[in-house]
This record gives sequence, C-alpha cells and structure tokens, in this order.
Amino acid sequence: MTLCFATNNANKLREIAAMLGERFELKTLQGIGCFEEIPETRNTIAGNSHQKAEHVWTHYGVDCFADDTGLEVDALDGAPGVDSAFYAGMPRSYERNVALLLNNLKGRPDRRARFRTVITLVIGGEYTAFEGVVEGHILSEPRGVEGFGYDPVFQPEGYDRTFAEMSMEEKAAISHRGRAFEKLVAFLKSRQDQY
Repeated sequence: MTLCFATNNANKLREIAAMLGERFELKTLQGIGCFEEIPETRNTIAGNSHQKAEHVWTHYGVDCFADDTGLEVDALDGAPGVDSAFYAGMPRSYERNVALLLNNLKGRPDRRARFRTVITLVIGGEYTAFEGVVEGHILSEPRGVEGFGYDPVFQPEGYDRTFAEMSMEEKAAISHRGRAFEKLVAFLKSRQDQY
C-alpha cells in the first residue's frame, strides 16, 4: 500500500520508515509534488495533525498520514505544547528551543513532562486519529547526541538515559511517536484486505 507521510523532516521520516517496514511504500510530500509549506494554524496538537492530513487529501487526493508532536511541561502549564517546534520563535532552532525551555525551568523543582504525538490518517476521505504519550522529566542540561528536538533534555520515566542517549531503535520502541505509530500500523494491518 502506498501512503504519503506528510512531512519534510528527514529525522522523522527515517524513524517511521524503519517502523513501517516493506509492507508499505512510503512517499514524502516532495514525492507527491507537494512543495508548499502546509499550514499548522490550529491551537491543539490533534488539530494541527488533522489540518496537515486534510491539506494533502484535499489538494493532492493522496491517502496519507500526518503527525504533530508537542512537549508538555507541567511547571509551564503545558508549554511549549502545540508551539514546541517554534518555542523560541522563527527561524526554527532545536538549540534555541532547548535553551529557552531550560531557562524557563530554572529554579522550578517540578520537572515532569510528557511528549504527545497525534497521527491523523486519511484513506479515501475517511479520517482516523491515533495518540501516543510518554511520560518523563526535563533534565537541567542536555545529554546525548542522537535524536533531535528536545531529546537531549527529556528522560523518559523508568530510564536513566535521555532520548538522545538511545539508539533510534531503542527510542522508537518506547517513544510517543512509536506508540502512536504502533496503533496506526495495527489499524492498517487489520484492514489491509480492504485497501
């Protein structure tokens, strides 16, 4: 089955392609001729995910899935949340986002946080959403060189390493995105005779 993953993020594409395996032919936005910036103007993670999938389906008529992810920090009332990618403003910068997060958490003992991913799948105009969440906490300084985004400062619950200290396979097995994609893959496999 051919699906478009509505992203231009090479890191996410590699992560998900490894999970999907050869059962599915995965195309990027560029692979379907989509070169414009897809809007992400909703005020929730689920809303942005739906908006991106809807854009591809409406403008290109291609079955696809889109994801949106946010880091929710309890001491910051859920921020950066839906604004995680642009937390420190434009242009997008992982380093500046992490620096701002750590600065905003200075002196705060509550470091609890979670990553939340919502994936919206659209096949033949029918929409289905899948959510994955992983709980953890924010460290006071970055550790590790793998991954991207907030991975160097996020330590998942039950582990003594950050996401950035784990291999791609280790992270995918427990991550928010991994959990959401497990639900997506199970859904697709359960209906593969229909596609």
